[in-house]
Amino acid sequence: MRNYVLDSYAMLTYFQNEAGAEQVEKLLVDAETGDVNLFLSAVNLGETAYITQRKAGMEGKRSLLLAIEALPIRIAEVTKEQALNAAEIKAQCAIAFADCFAIALARSLEAPVVTGDPEFKKALSLVNLEWLPHK
Repeated sequence: MRNYVLDSYAMLTYFQNEAGAEQVEKLLVDAETGDVNLFLSAVNLGETAYITQRKAGMEGKRSLLLAIEALPIRIAEVTKEQALNAAEIKAQCAIAFADCFAIALARSLEAPVVTGDPEFKKALSLVNLEWLPHK
């Protein structure tokens, strides 16, 4: 079974029904039927939550978190090893630290990161990517 790691860009694309939402929705359907496994780092969950709270307030954030809980996405807790792997990635690439957690998780699962965030272009040598349209 194929694994995929979603980053906050993918999550926000889906919930805001932006270009690429249908790609994320297909993965969610495939995960629901057991054809793929979807993962989201707890750090990227937090990033998705704070971005939503800034745009939609606390009630919007609560609704988002309830919706995520209902989806077939496995939230990956951050271990000491993953934090250190993310730190190593951050030392190598000038990308956001939260993105480093998505990359570290993807590498540990031998999975691509699903994103449209152009910052990930800096990490092409570190991880496979499944691209969503850029905003």
